[in-house]
Amino acid sequence: MSSEPPTTLRTLSVEENSLRGTVLAVQANFYQVQLDGIGDASSESQGNLPQPQLLCTRRTRLKKIGQQVMVGDRVLVEEPDWEGGRGAIAQVFPRTTELSRPPVANASNILLVFALEEPSLDVYQLSRFLIKAESTGLDVSLCLNKRDLISADRLRWWEQRLQGWGYQPAFMSVYTGEGLAELRSVLSHQMTVVAGPSGVGKSSLINQLIPNLDLRVGEVSGKLGRGRHTTRHVELFELPDGGLLADTPGFNQPQMDSTPQELATYFPEARARLAQGNCQFSNCLHRDEPNCIVRGDWERYEHYRDFLEKAIAYEEQLNQQSDPDAALKLKTKGKSGRQYEPRLESKKYRRTARRTQLQQLEELYQETDL
Repeated sequence: MSSEPPTTLRTLSVEENSLRGTVLAVQANFYQVQLDGIGDASSESQGNLPQPQLLCTRRTRLKKIGQQVMVGDRVLVEEPDWEGGRGAIAQVFPRTTELSRPPVANASNILLVFALEEPSLDVYQLSRFLIKAESTGLDVSLCLNKRDLISADRLRWWEQRLQGWGYQPAFMSVYTGEGLAELRSVLSHQMTVVAGPSGVGKSSLINQLIPNLDLRVGEVSGKLGRGRHTTRHVELFELPDGGLLADTPGFNQPQMDSTPQELATYFPEARARLAQGNCQFSNCLHRDEPNCIVRGDWERYEHYRDFLEKAIAYEEQLNQQSDPDAALKLKTKGKSGRQYEPRLESKKYRRTARRTQLQQLEELYQETDL
């Protein structure tokens, strides 16, 4: 067998021993990297060929400096082994954006996918996902699947309602194919993170957008009214018309970690009111403060109040963690308000490890022998 690399790989216009590429998947300590530029992109013989991929490890020097490699990272690969399909990541280029949950670098757009029915659309859950998506600073697109399961009048009702929230949702059906062409144009030539609760059709949608991909699809549980998790890790897939999709594990309750001061800016309705002027107080939390221009008659204002309570509790929890000498810690928050309990001194009440107990017994035994 010839050790010479394939013709398409020999035409790569890169340095002799290093290549640039994009990390498509991360599993354990291995990274699937798609390399840039095969030959002449305008060539009919090579223009439609898939780009080569290498299974890479991370250089030791990157580990020593704590350089994490994420899905979506632009990287430099050294010493490619074409026969074995292996390489080593030697450098991670600066990121334009970075998400921690899910861990994705250089994304420009978040596509939230929800179902109109089966499972029924939960507006509180949708609002929570939207706030989390807005907090990333990326562009947010909303896609509502299973339009074939509701009437035209109900579809218009949802459209008007969500426009009142400040969004222009895309309605589509993976089953009938309605709305897929419009969605393809939105996703073209950018890196998009696909997110949403389980069972709404994310994997089915990606299968439609990228033929022959065949992602595993889960059914909706009739008892629980929600889907089973089918995506186990973050992975990038290339769209036929250009662009990348990051499929992420489904989750039903994204973590609310916004600060109380930032929260209002993640509601388009509140942003529109703030654009008209300022509240009387610069630190207004838009609850009961006088002359507040945000407080008012808009549908998601109660969602805002509820999320604000969670944001305040989260901030208090962080402050207590940073202050180990605090006498009380937050126990729970319910209808009766916040409840606190005494903070135990961890060293005083910590159970002695079994290994320490054995060592103490051995020392005691030796002392008795003497």
